[in-house]
Amino acid sequence: MPYRRFVSSLVLAVVLLAGAAGAQETESTPISFIRVEGTFRIEPETVRTYMVVRVGQNYDTAAVDRSVKTLFSSGFFSDVTIRREGDGLVVTVVENPIINRVAFEGNNQLRDDSLEEEVDLKPRHIYTRAKVRGDVARLIEIYRRSGRFAARIEPKLVQLDQNRVDLIFEIDEGPVTGIRAIDFIGNEAFDDGRLKSEIATSESRWWRFLSANDNYDPDRIAFDRELLRRFYLSKGYADFRVVDSTAELARDGSAFFITFRIEEGAPYTFAEARVANSVAGIEAAELETHIVHRAGETYDSRKLDATLDRLTEVVGEKGFAFADIRPRVRRDPEAREVHVAYEIEQGKRVYIERIDINGNNRTRDEVIRREMRLAEGDAFNRILLGRAERNIRALRYFEKVEVSERPGSTEDRTIIDVDVEEQSTGELSFGLGYSSADSLTAEISLSERNFLGRGQTLDFLVRNGTNLRRYLVGFTEPYFLDRNLSAGFNLFRIDREYSETSTIQTIEAGVDFALNFPVSEHGRLGITIGFSNDELINESSNASINPSYELFKQEVGYFYAIDRRDDAVSPTDGWSFGFGQDLAGLVGDVSFLRTSARADFYEEIAEGWVFHLRGTLGLIHNYKRGGINYNDRFFRGGRSFRGFERSGVGPRQISTDYALGANRYFIGTAEVSLPLGIPRELGIRTDAFIDFGVMGDTDAVNPSNPSDIVDDMAFRATTGLSISWRSPFGPIRFDLAHPIVKEDYDRTRRFRFSVGTRF
Repeated sequence: MPYRRFVSSLVLAVVLLAGAAGAQETESTPISFIRVEGTFRIEPETVRTYMVVRVGQNYDTAAVDRSVKTLFSSGFFSDVTIRREGDGLVVTVVENPIINRVAFEGNNQLRDDSLEEEVDLKPRHIYTRAKVRGDVARLIEIYRRSGRFAARIEPKLVQLDQNRVDLIFEIDEGPVTGIRAIDFIGNEAFDDGRLKSEIATSESRWWRFLSANDNYDPDRIAFDRELLRRFYLSKGYADFRVVDSTAELARDGSAFFITFRIEEGAPYTFAEARVANSVAGIEAAELETHIVHRAGETYDSRKLDATLDRLTEVVGEKGFAFADIRPRVRRDPEAREVHVAYEIEQGKRVYIERIDINGNNRTRDEVIRREMRLAEGDAFNRILLGRAERNIRALRYFEKVEVSERPGSTEDRTIIDVDVEEQSTGELSFGLGYSSADSLTAEISLSERNFLGRGQTLDFLVRNGTNLRRYLVGFTEPYFLDRNLSAGFNLFRIDREYSETSTIQTIEAGVDFALNFPVSEHGRLGITIGFSNDELINESSNASINPSYELFKQEVGYFYAIDRRDDAVSPTDGWSFGFGQDLAGLVGDVSFLRTSARADFYEEIAEGWVFHLRGTLGLIHNYKRGGINYNDRFFRGGRSFRGFERSGVGPRQISTDYALGANRYFIGTAEVSLPLGIPRELGIRTDAFIDFGVMGDTDAVNPSNPSDIVDDMAFRATTGLSISWRSPFGPIRFDLAHPIVKEDYDRTRRFRFSVGTRF
């Protein structure tokens, strides 16, 4: 046995030594050739260039392995093998096919061209499994962003000759994954309904079939977090933060449950603010007068931005374009006050070398540049740059606006890039409406807000109703003479019938011109001049009081308006005021001086309860000692004085029941919005109101029967409820009013409604 074990060990040792010697000999042998097999489109020499090993080098197993990996990573081949043949190497490859076409099947919600923009693989590209996986993942993400989390995509290949394939993405879009509920945890100052109205995402409901905000979008949720932060900071909650936001998918995959966990903190007020200045030549005390917030007011982060803009503008006007203004905010939790110090320091001197505008294929450069408030050679100002971006967005000509800066040719130069993506600015709409006062109304309008890319507005309007017909062609140039001066004109014709039983009809046809320009940060002044042909048609057998006429009228006027409301659409705080006068009679057949004014005041007296006080007045007087024509008198009622018919309040002829119109009026409104537990997201608003006022002083007389004309400058008042709903079909409004003070000859209407839509 020992002898046999000795012989076996000796034989094994000899074999191992021989193998090692053979391997050493093989690796030390130079490679005499590299032959490539399996190529059709790709040249063999191209294959060799991707390899690590070369002819003349010694054979190296590690280098061969790296060559295989390098050939795979080139994306040209689906399979690669390298084997030894004598003193050379044989490389066998299987080329990836060429894509003949890319097709999509099963997609109904997203168009082919939209999907084609998202995939990397195109016709004549080389097909690889890695790129297909990437394209599928990208398409799935696109469908998820449109709310279809159940979408499934399967790529299929159709083999063609010459190693070509058709790539087909078979798509099962699945249903829209909506949002079943949005919940908030930690909110005490504001209920869930109020917070839901402040974010962009909304819960899925049947009436939101025209909305795209009721599906899950992670980017929108991130934006909602910022909207919540802005809302709370505007209401005094300086410590507010969103702890986290979660989205849970229902077990059946049909909907998401969104939850925001927040920490409100305590409400703060402003402490006394100050300006800390280190720049010689600037008086801090003078700048402090431009701070828009005062001590004791509820903290509002928007007022910080407004103050920063104002101080930057004032300092720039004083010649300190490089001053750097930064607000230093310190919260005092014990006193619940926010101390703000606006620090002014001398900033680095940087000038604008160039402004490049990209993406405006239709809109002219000057339309964008005039919104910049900056030009080449100006001192760089970051506040004005941010304001320029907001101004360009406000044009509503572009879907995307991005203003950025990059270094210029020297350290003290910067280049500003304005990248925009244009959107459609034309609108063709058809409208249908019905109201208890005007019955059926049809409307067609055509509007172009960026005519020929010049930023001009062109309008066409045709409205045909039972008692009102209106035709309009308008044009507006927002920057007349290259200044912040809006100029335009309107060609119009307006036909009115003042009641369903009246035989009186008025026709106004003419043209008016208008100039409008800012006179302060919040105020604008408008100047108008108009020419018209006024006609009264009275087919009554008793037309002596208001006989038919046809007169030429020329008017010139102005109107000043200032708006300090917190929101132009749904204000909760602030005020607005307007005052204007029109003079007729410089030329033409009609003479008068007409004065009009309006004022509005808003204050949120409790969460969701907004008090609104409004007043309007009008006075008209013929300074040439004549009367006021029927067309120019004031007619009120309907929406302007709820509880009365249109033209149902004021002077009237008893025998014919005709409204005669007044020369003076004042109408006031006091109303309070009533939340009534209705979620804001439904778009339903309820207001309790009181309308009150006086109206009278007509020029109409009946010498044969003075008592036939009733004209008492008497006080009237109504009270009621107004309910409005921004429905998916259009605005719907109901007014229920009860006159509590009226005259016997007034015409009342306790219920009024209107509904309309556009498509």
